[in-house]
Amino acid sequence: MPETETKVRELTFGEAIREALAEEMRRDSRVCVLGEDVAEAGTPFKVLSGLVEEFGKERVIDTPISEAGFTGVGVGAAMTGLRPVVDIMFGDFLTLVMDQLVNQAAKVHYMSGGTWKVPLVVRATLGATRRSAAQHSQSLHAWPSHVPGLKVVLPSTPYDAKGLLKTAIRDDNPVVFFEDKMTYKIKGPVPADEYTIPFGVADIKREGRDVTIVATSSMVQVALGAALLLEEIGVSAEVIDPRTTWPLDERTLVESAKKTSRAIVVDEGYGRYGVTAEIASVIAEGAFYNLDGPVMRLGARHVPIPFSPPLEDLTVPTDRSVFEAARKLCGRS
Repeated sequence: MPETETKVRELTFGEAIREALAEEMRRDSRVCVLGEDVAEAGTPFKVLSGLVEEFGKERVIDTPISEAGFTGVGVGAAMTGLRPVVDIMFGDFLTLVMDQLVNQAAKVHYMSGGTWKVPLVVRATLGATRRSAAQHSQSLHAWPSHVPGLKVVLPSTPYDAKGLLKTAIRDDNPVVFFEDKMTYKIKGPVPADEYTIPFGVADIKREGRDVTIVATSSMVQVALGAALLLEEIGVSAEVIDPRTTWPLDERTLVESAKKTSRAIVVDEGYGRYGVTAEIASVIAEGAFYNLDGPVMRLGARHVPIPFSPPLEDLTVPTDRSVFEAARKLCGRS
Protein backbone atom coordinates (compact mmCIF):
# COMPACT_ATOMS: atom_id res chain seq x y z
CA MET A 1 0.00 0.00 0.00
CA PRO A 2 1.25 3.54 -0.70
CA GLU A 3 2.47 5.51 2.28
CA THR A 4 0.04 8.07 3.66
CA GLU A 5 1.00 11.51 2.44
CA THR A 6 1.94 14.00 5.12
CA LYS A 7 -0.71 16.67 5.49
CA VAL A 8 0.70 20.16 4.96
CA ARG A 9 -1.17 23.32 5.94
CA GLU A 10 -0.51 27.01 5.35
CA LEU A 11 0.26 28.63 8.71
CA THR A 12 1.56 32.03 9.64
CA PHE A 13 4.89 32.29 11.43
CA GLY A 14 3.03 33.22 14.63
CA GLU A 15 0.67 30.26 14.32
CA ALA A 16 3.62 27.91 13.84
CA ILE A 17 5.23 29.21 17.04
CA ARG A 18 1.99 28.77 18.99
CA GLU A 19 1.44 25.27 17.60
CA ALA A 20 4.96 24.21 18.54
CA LEU A 21 4.51 25.44 22.09
CA ALA A 22 1.11 23.81 22.47
CA GLU A 23 2.34 20.48 21.15
CA GLU A 24 5.36 20.49 23.44
CA MET A 25 3.25 21.43 26.46
CA ARG A 26 0.89 18.53 25.72
CA ARG A 27 3.83 16.18 25.23
CA ASP A 28 5.76 17.18 28.35
CA SER A 29 4.11 18.49 31.51
CA ARG A 30 7.42 20.09 32.55
CA VAL A 31 7.16 22.70 29.78
CA CYS A 32 5.80 26.03 30.99
CA VAL A 33 5.73 29.61 29.70
CA LEU A 34 6.36 32.75 31.71
CA GLY A 35 6.69 36.41 30.89
CA GLU A 36 4.88 39.71 30.68
CA ASP A 37 1.34 39.46 29.24
CA VAL A 38 1.80 35.88 28.02
CA ALA A 39 -1.46 34.62 29.56
CA GLU A 40 -4.26 37.14 29.48
CA ALA A 41 -3.01 39.15 26.49
CA GLY A 42 -1.18 36.39 24.62
CA THR A 43 1.82 38.75 24.28
CA PRO A 44 1.66 42.12 22.46
CA PHE A 45 1.82 40.19 19.18
CA LYS A 46 -0.97 37.75 20.18
CA VAL A 47 1.31 34.81 19.34
CA LEU A 48 0.42 32.91 22.53
CA SER A 49 -3.33 33.54 22.47
CA GLY A 50 -5.32 30.54 23.69
CA LEU A 51 -2.53 28.76 25.56
CA VAL A 52 -3.73 29.82 29.01
CA GLU A 53 -7.22 28.49 28.29
CA GLU A 54 -5.81 25.04 27.55
CA PHE A 55 -2.97 24.80 30.05
CA GLY A 56 -4.04 27.11 32.87
CA LYS A 57 -2.32 29.86 34.78
CA GLU A 58 0.04 27.47 36.55
CA ARG A 59 1.81 26.72 33.27
CA VAL A 60 1.23 29.98 31.36
CA ILE A 61 2.30 32.57 33.89
CA ASP A 62 1.94 36.33 33.69
CA THR A 63 4.86 37.91 35.54
CA PRO A 64 5.58 41.34 36.99
CA ILE A 65 7.44 43.78 34.76
CA SER A 66 10.89 42.56 35.77
CA GLU A 67 12.78 40.76 33.02
CA ALA A 68 15.72 40.16 35.33
CA GLY A 69 13.42 38.66 37.96
CA PHE A 70 11.41 36.25 35.85
CA THR A 71 14.40 35.19 33.76
CA GLY A 72 16.13 34.30 37.02
CA VAL A 73 13.03 32.31 38.00
CA GLY A 74 13.28 30.53 34.65
CA VAL A 75 16.92 29.62 35.25
CA GLY A 76 16.12 28.22 38.68
CA ALA A 77 13.09 26.33 37.37
CA ALA A 78 15.19 24.78 34.61
CA MET A 79 17.88 23.70 37.08
CA THR A 80 15.29 21.96 39.25
CA GLY A 81 13.54 19.92 36.57
CA LEU A 82 11.17 22.10 34.57
CA ARG A 83 11.57 23.20 30.94
CA PRO A 84 10.57 26.86 31.02
CA VAL A 85 10.10 29.07 27.98
CA VAL A 86 10.80 32.64 29.05
CA ASP A 87 9.18 35.31 26.88
CA ILE A 88 11.13 38.55 26.44
CA MET A 89 8.61 40.56 24.44
CA PHE A 90 11.23 42.82 22.86
CA GLY A 91 14.76 41.59 22.26
CA ASP A 92 16.06 44.99 23.32
CA PHE A 93 15.28 43.93 26.90
CA LEU A 94 18.03 41.33 26.77
CA THR A 95 20.04 44.17 28.23
CA LEU A 96 18.15 43.52 31.47
CA VAL A 97 18.78 39.76 31.64
CA MET A 98 22.41 39.38 30.62
CA ASP A 99 23.59 38.36 34.08
CA GLN A 100 20.97 35.61 34.36
CA LEU A 101 21.60 34.48 30.80
CA VAL A 102 25.35 34.92 30.40
CA ASN A 103 26.72 34.45 33.92
CA GLN A 104 24.20 31.90 35.21
CA ALA A 105 22.39 29.88 32.52
CA ALA A 106 25.32 29.65 30.13
CA LYS A 107 27.86 28.62 32.77
CA VAL A 108 26.02 26.38 35.25
CA HIS A 109 26.67 23.12 33.38
CA TYR A 110 30.36 23.92 33.02
CA MET A 111 30.88 25.19 36.56
CA SER A 112 29.10 22.20 38.09
CA GLY A 113 31.22 19.69 36.18
CA GLY A 114 28.19 18.54 34.24
CA THR A 115 26.04 17.95 37.31
CA TRP A 116 23.48 20.66 36.51
CA LYS A 117 21.58 21.30 33.31
CA VAL A 118 19.63 24.39 32.30
CA PRO A 119 16.99 23.38 29.71
CA LEU A 120 15.78 26.95 29.28
CA VAL A 121 14.44 28.66 26.16
CA VAL A 122 14.44 32.45 26.00
CA ARG A 123 12.13 33.71 23.24
CA ALA A 124 12.99 37.21 22.10
CA THR A 125 12.07 39.40 19.16
CA LEU A 126 14.28 41.39 16.81
CA GLY A 127 13.88 43.61 13.78
CA ALA A 128 13.16 47.17 12.73
CA THR A 129 10.60 48.78 10.35
CA ARG A 130 7.72 48.33 12.81
CA ARG A 131 7.85 52.01 13.90
CA SER A 132 8.72 51.05 17.47
CA ALA A 133 11.63 53.49 17.88
CA ALA A 134 15.15 53.07 19.20
CA GLN A 135 14.46 51.00 22.35
CA HIS A 136 12.15 48.41 20.73
CA SER A 137 13.67 47.81 17.29
CA GLN A 138 17.18 46.44 17.75
CA SER A 139 18.57 43.13 16.53
CA LEU A 140 20.93 41.97 19.26
CA HIS A 141 21.36 38.31 18.35
CA ALA A 142 25.13 38.73 18.01
CA TRP A 143 25.37 39.17 21.79
CA PRO A 144 24.32 35.66 22.90
CA SER A 145 26.03 34.16 19.83
CA HIS A 146 29.29 35.40 21.37
CA VAL A 147 28.85 33.48 24.63
CA PRO A 148 29.99 29.86 25.19
CA GLY A 149 27.17 27.74 26.59
CA LEU A 150 24.33 29.40 24.67
CA LYS A 151 22.67 28.19 21.48
CA VAL A 152 21.11 30.84 19.23
CA VAL A 153 18.29 30.25 16.75
CA LEU A 154 16.90 32.56 14.04
CA PRO A 155 14.06 31.00 12.03
CA SER A 156 12.92 32.70 8.83
CA THR A 157 9.86 30.67 7.81
CA PRO A 158 6.85 29.10 9.58
CA TYR A 159 8.24 25.62 8.83
CA ASP A 160 11.60 26.45 10.39
CA ALA A 161 9.99 28.27 13.32
CA LYS A 162 7.98 25.25 14.43
CA GLY A 163 10.67 22.64 13.91
CA LEU A 164 13.43 24.66 15.52
CA LEU A 165 11.34 25.71 18.53
CA LYS A 166 10.46 22.10 19.29
CA THR A 167 14.16 21.24 19.14
CA ALA A 168 14.98 24.16 21.43
CA ILE A 169 12.45 23.09 24.07
CA ARG A 170 13.83 19.55 24.09
CA ASP A 171 17.46 20.67 24.33
CA ASP A 172 19.15 20.34 27.72
CA ASN A 173 21.09 23.56 27.13
CA PRO A 174 19.93 27.18 27.29
CA VAL A 175 18.69 28.39 23.90
CA VAL A 176 17.96 31.96 22.81
CA PHE A 177 15.27 31.90 20.13
CA PHE A 178 14.86 35.08 18.07
CA GLU A 179 11.69 35.88 16.12
CA ASP A 180 11.53 38.84 13.78
CA LYS A 181 8.48 40.93 14.62
CA MET A 182 7.77 41.56 10.93
CA THR A 183 7.50 37.85 10.09
CA TYR A 184 4.61 36.87 12.37
CA LYS A 185 2.06 37.25 9.54
CA ILE A 186 4.15 35.56 6.84
CA LYS A 187 2.51 32.31 5.67
CA GLY A 188 4.19 29.09 4.61
CA PRO A 189 3.70 25.32 4.46
CA VAL A 190 3.91 23.46 7.78
CA PRO A 191 3.41 19.67 8.07
CA ALA A 192 0.71 18.51 10.47
CA ASP A 193 2.83 15.50 11.42
CA GLU A 194 5.47 15.61 14.11
CA TYR A 195 8.89 16.94 13.04
CA THR A 196 11.92 18.71 14.45
CA ILE A 197 14.84 20.49 12.80
CA PRO A 198 18.36 19.88 14.15
CA PHE A 199 20.54 22.79 15.18
CA GLY A 200 23.65 23.57 13.16
CA VAL A 201 22.16 22.60 9.79
CA ALA A 202 21.84 25.45 7.29
CA ASP A 203 19.09 25.41 4.67
CA ILE A 204 19.65 26.27 1.02
CA LYS A 205 16.51 28.28 0.30
CA ARG A 206 17.42 28.72 -3.36
CA GLU A 207 20.18 27.12 -5.42
CA GLY A 208 22.40 29.22 -7.69
CA ARG A 209 25.77 29.29 -9.41
CA ASP A 210 27.05 32.90 -9.60
CA VAL A 211 26.91 34.33 -6.07
CA THR A 212 26.14 33.05 -2.58
CA ILE A 213 23.89 35.20 -0.38
CA VAL A 214 23.92 34.14 3.26
CA ALA A 215 20.99 35.73 5.09
CA THR A 216 19.48 35.44 8.56
CA SER A 217 15.93 35.76 9.90
CA SER A 218 13.78 38.23 7.91
CA MET A 219 16.75 39.02 5.68
CA VAL A 220 16.19 35.62 4.06
CA GLN A 221 13.05 37.02 2.42
CA VAL A 222 15.03 40.10 1.38
CA ALA A 223 17.73 37.90 -0.14
CA LEU A 224 15.16 35.86 -2.04
CA GLY A 225 13.66 39.08 -3.38
CA ALA A 226 17.10 40.21 -4.49
CA ALA A 227 17.67 36.85 -6.16
CA LEU A 228 14.59 37.40 -8.32
CA LEU A 229 15.91 40.81 -9.38
CA LEU A 230 19.31 39.30 -10.15
CA GLU A 231 17.68 36.62 -12.26
CA GLU A 232 16.38 39.36 -14.56
CA ILE A 233 19.95 40.39 -15.41
CA GLY A 234 21.21 36.84 -15.80
CA VAL A 235 22.80 36.37 -12.36
CA SER A 236 22.00 33.14 -10.52
CA ALA A 237 22.04 33.65 -6.74
CA GLU A 238 22.20 30.91 -4.14
CA VAL A 239 20.44 31.89 -0.90
CA ILE A 240 21.46 30.14 2.31
CA ASP A 241 19.80 30.47 5.71
CA PRO A 242 22.11 29.36 8.57
CA ARG A 243 19.02 29.02 10.85
CA THR A 244 21.29 28.92 13.91
CA THR A 245 24.18 31.30 14.50
CA TRP A 246 25.41 28.82 17.08
CA PRO A 247 26.00 26.07 16.33
CA LEU A 248 26.94 27.38 12.87
CA ASP A 249 26.96 25.15 9.79
CA GLU A 250 30.28 26.40 8.46
CA ARG A 251 30.66 23.60 5.93
CA THR A 252 27.52 24.45 3.95
CA LEU A 253 28.46 28.14 3.82
CA VAL A 254 32.01 27.46 2.67
CA GLU A 255 31.06 24.85 0.08
CA SER A 256 28.52 27.20 -1.46
CA ALA A 257 31.08 30.02 -1.66
CA LYS A 258 33.56 27.65 -3.27
CA LYS A 259 30.96 26.77 -5.89
CA THR A 260 29.87 30.32 -6.74
CA SER A 261 33.24 32.06 -6.02
CA ARG A 262 31.40 35.11 -4.59
CA ALA A 263 29.64 35.71 -1.29
CA ILE A 264 27.50 38.33 0.42
CA VAL A 265 26.29 38.15 4.04
CA VAL A 266 23.06 39.94 4.96
CA ASP A 267 21.89 40.44 8.55
CA GLU A 268 19.70 42.98 10.30
CA GLY A 269 22.10 43.38 13.20
CA TYR A 270 24.80 46.02 13.27
CA GLY A 271 27.82 45.26 11.12
CA ARG A 272 30.46 46.28 13.63
CA TYR A 273 31.65 43.15 15.52
CA GLY A 274 28.47 41.45 14.35
CA VAL A 275 27.04 38.33 12.73
CA THR A 276 28.01 39.46 9.23
CA ALA A 277 31.63 39.81 10.35
CA GLU A 278 31.75 36.31 11.83
CA ILE A 279 30.13 34.59 8.86
CA ALA A 280 32.22 36.57 6.38
CA SER A 281 35.34 35.50 8.27
CA VAL A 282 34.29 31.84 8.16
CA ILE A 283 33.76 32.04 4.40
CA ALA A 284 36.95 34.02 3.75
CA GLU A 285 39.07 31.53 5.69
CA GLY A 286 37.40 28.40 4.32
CA ALA A 287 37.02 29.42 0.67
CA PHE A 288 39.90 31.89 0.27
CA TYR A 289 41.48 30.32 -2.81
CA ASN A 290 38.12 29.94 -4.54
CA LEU A 291 36.86 33.50 -4.12
CA ASP A 292 36.96 35.98 -7.00
CA GLY A 293 36.54 38.95 -4.66
CA PRO A 294 36.16 39.94 -1.01
CA VAL A 295 33.15 38.75 0.96
CA MET A 296 30.66 41.63 1.13
CA ARG A 297 28.56 42.46 4.19
CA LEU A 298 25.23 44.25 4.54
CA GLY A 299 23.77 45.02 7.95
CA ALA A 300 21.90 47.70 9.82
CA ARG A 301 23.38 51.18 9.67
CA HIS A 302 25.40 52.08 12.73
CA VAL A 303 22.81 54.41 14.25
CA PRO A 304 20.02 54.03 16.80
CA ILE A 305 16.88 52.88 14.97
CA PRO A 306 14.87 56.05 14.14
CA PHE A 307 11.16 56.42 14.86
CA SER A 308 10.66 58.34 11.61
CA PRO A 309 9.37 55.82 9.01
CA PRO A 310 11.43 57.17 6.07
CA LEU A 311 14.59 57.21 8.17
CA GLU A 312 13.90 53.80 9.74
CA ASP A 313 13.46 52.23 6.32
CA LEU A 314 16.95 53.41 5.38
CA THR A 315 18.62 51.64 8.30
CA VAL A 316 18.21 48.01 7.18
CA PRO A 317 19.08 46.10 3.98
CA THR A 318 16.43 45.83 1.27
CA ASP A 319 15.89 43.72 -1.84
CA ARG A 320 17.31 46.56 -3.91
CA SER A 321 20.43 47.16 -1.79
CA VAL A 322 21.27 43.45 -1.80
CA PHE A 323 20.67 43.34 -5.55
CA GLU A 324 23.01 46.29 -6.13
CA ALA A 325 25.72 44.73 -3.96
CA ALA A 326 25.49 41.42 -5.80
CA ARG A 327 25.46 43.11 -9.20
CA LYS A 328 28.62 45.00 -8.30
CA LEU A 329 30.31 41.88 -6.96
CA CYS A 330 29.47 39.99 -10.15
CA GLY A 331 30.82 42.80 -12.33
CA ARG A 332 27.48 43.67 -13.94
CA SER A 333 27.05 47.32 -14.80
